Amino acid sequence: MNGADTAWIIVATALVLFMTLPGLALFYGGLVRAKNVLSVFMHCYAIACLMSLLWLAAGYSIAFGPADSEVWGGLGRAFLLGVGTESLSGTLPEVLFFAFQMTFAIITPALIVGSYVERIGFGFVLLFSALWMLLCYAPVVHWVWGGGFLADDGIFGATGVRDFAGGIVVHETAGIAALLIAVALGPRRNQATPPHNPGYVMIGAAMLWVGWFGFNGGSQLAADGGAAMALTVTHVSAAAGSLSWALWERVKYGKASLVGIATGTIAGLASITPASGFVGPAAALLIGGIAGILCQEAVTLIRNKARIDDTLDVFAVHGVGGIFGTVMIAVLGAGSWVAQLGSLAIVGAYTVVVTSVLIFGVKAVTPLRVDAEIETNGLDLAVHGERAYDMTS
Repeated sequence: MNGADTAWIIVATALVLFMTLPGLALFYGGLVRAKNVLSVFMHCYAIACLMSLLWLAAGYSIAFGPADSEVWGGLGRAFLLGVGTESLSGTLPEVLFFAFQMTFAIITPALIVGSYVERIGFGFVLLFSALWMLLCYAPVVHWVWGGGFLADDGIFGATGVRDFAGGIVVHETAGIAALLIAVALGPRRNQATPPHNPGYVMIGAAMLWVGWFGFNGGSQLAADGGAAMALTVTHVSAAAGSLSWALWERVKYGKASLVGIATGTIAGLASITPASGFVGPAAALLIGGIAGILCQEAVTLIRNKARIDDTLDVFAVHGVGGIFGTVMIAVLGAGSWVAQLGSLAIVGAYTVVVTSVLIFGVKAVTPLRVDAEIETNGLDLAVHGERAYDMTS
């Protein structure tokens, strides 16, 4: 065990959890109507709790278990069987590696929340998220990070896919799942209402930005120069994405918005995620600068051209951003074109199949969408019995 590595990953684990609670909750919560903000908080909070227990029960073992299989890790590490304080994963206590990866298993299904806010059944959220994490996310983790068939010495030869912190594993899978759920749900009855609290959006984005240092820097799994570079390029890309989004907004609409610049931050962060361990600051500037414009145009395409109500633009920002960053690894010569594109295609197809089956299977058990009256009146009071704000005072 290396003490410095262990100390850094303890901090990184806290930072990645901070991304979901409260970062993502505030970012998404500010974007919805006032009568739905608590439902968004509840979705993020409940998913964090449920994924933690499921990661312990089986998710970690499926992703990183001892089974000699390129497809899944088996159940030999279920409930951390055989893992004690002396067990190591590289230079880290294995229980710390478990906890760090658990925070990734929390935020990935939580990202999907943005696609279905204001109209989805709470029971569907919990059951779908649970099954999706175990059957889609955890196997993909094994394929890419757990020594599976997309990693080095897999189907792409000695040099497998390069995905440092989750462009494919986190952002592509969550983005595709979000788009499919949005299509299955159909649009909201009222799409004209603007975000109820842009201040929440900015605060949440800022928390995500800070937490992303643990997300990307921690993925080095060591306290060294590689972690420092990953952290630095993450910041550069976030700044570039923020400003390019705001500039493009100004060019197109005459004004740069707070919600826009904050969304550009997330576009820059998502896009640098897969590449953060393989590129330097100049490349990060390029990736983030392009991502702010590319993801903004993806939002317009999905909303206005395809007319899909992916409410908070999960696919356009996270999906497109993660896919773009993964491709840029090959463009910049840091990875194989065949491995990068092939892995994107394989994981994308698998995510489409598993997510589609789960949507139709879960909605046969619990309603996918709330009724018209609940949607009109808001989910906070009808579903959770609470209001975010006292409208009488």
